[in-house]
Amino acid sequence: MIQAPYYHQIGKEIEVFEHSYTNKIPFLIKGPTGTGKSRFIEHMAHKLNKKIITISCHEETSSTDLIGRFIIKGSEAIWLDGPLTTAVKEGAIIYLDEIAEARPDVIVAIHSLTDHRRELYIDKLGETVKAHKDFMLVASFNPGYQRGFKELKPSTRQRFVAMTFDYPNEKIETEILVNETEIEIGIAKKLVNIAVKIRNLTELGLTETVSTRLLVDAAKLIHSGLPKRLSVEVAIVEPLTDDLEIIEALRDLCNLMI
Repeated sequence: MIQAPYYHQIGKEIEVFEHSYTNKIPFLIKGPTGTGKSRFIEHMAHKLNKKIITISCHEETSSTDLIGRFIIKGSEAIWLDGPLTTAVKEGAIIYLDEIAEARPDVIVAIHSLTDHRRELYIDKLGETVKAHKDFMLVASFNPGYQRGFKELKPSTRQRFVAMTFDYPNEKIETEILVNETEIEIGIAKKLVNIAVKIRNLTELGLTETVSTRLLVDAAKLIHSGLPKRLSVEVAIVEPLTDDLEIIEALRDLCNLMI
């Protein structure tokens, strides 16, 4: 039996997701990078014993990428379903990660799946596909981006049940590191303290701050034998910024704390 992806519940998110799934209401997770959004969805798909299809959206992601396209095979054109169409037909969970990054036509394409119709229109075939009873649409986005055009419109957000994910408290984050990497609890606590300190340094103007994911990476490096200070530098400090002065300041801070 495949083991469920590890996930430490923070609040009522598991209960809310299960009820959203039962009622087939689209589910939206808002929160910073590395707060466990994708891991949570993987965990829930396993818990519900449902197939999950994940799409990592970016500025070039179009409705065609999701719905499907014609491809040339030999001397004829063959229609190939995209991942969204496959999920709609098979009753899978489709997870659109960072949906706000995708092109506007993606939002238009999913509208009829996010209301009472629960159907997908395939314009290139002139067909409408009714969603399988087990189909569920899940999306995530990071509202922390400092770019207005990357926000989701209120009219889109209101089609979802929504929850905000944030970094866990220090106790839970320490437990996550120990469980994920088998690192000593004392070192895990120090890594979490570093994260908390940097997260509170808002004057640095970092686009993203220290995620739980970065802490897990640092803990893995330390557990495998890389020196602690070097692990923190390459897994936490360097990924945060390219500003040499900020890197030096963060490095000095981390060296004092680890």
